[in-house]
Amino acid sequence: MEAIIASAIAVLGTLIGSGITLGVQRRTAERGHQFTREERLRQERLDAYAAYAAALIDYRRCLVHLWFCRHEQPPPEAPEAVRMRAYDLRSRAQEALFRTQMLTGDEELGRIGEGLLAEITEVPKAESPEEFERRRARTRDGIAHLVRTARQYL
Repeated sequence: MEAIIASAIAVLGTLIGSGITLGVQRRTAERGHQFTREERLRQERLDAYAAYAAALIDYRRCLVHLWFCRHEQPPPEAPEAVRMRAYDLRSRAQEALFRTQMLTGDEELGRIGEGLLAEITEVPKAESPEEFERRRARTRDGIAHLVRTARQYL
């Protein structure tokens, strides 16, 4: 009888130990998967935010060049060619903005990005050199602000 009780206790102990081990392994695996998902999302956000900032810088640089093409005599390049390049860069910036908005959970960051794109679009419309410099500085600072804000979500 003692042998049967000892065997039953041993089997029960083995089953309980296996159940606990299974639970711990399952929880560890779930944490590992969650960490992997979060890290992948963080990396995708980092890539999207960096791509958007780079697209804005390229677009802004092209529009600054366009302003100089329109206001310098003789122009360093044909304004029409620069304007066409600006359209392509704006499209690239909009695509990067959409990706950024899809990956971030924060509406503020999306609004900042949209507002900054619109503000950059206005840079070459400045009539005076002083207004141009104000717009140029404001958009440069805006891109820096966007990067600082985006960093909070990484």
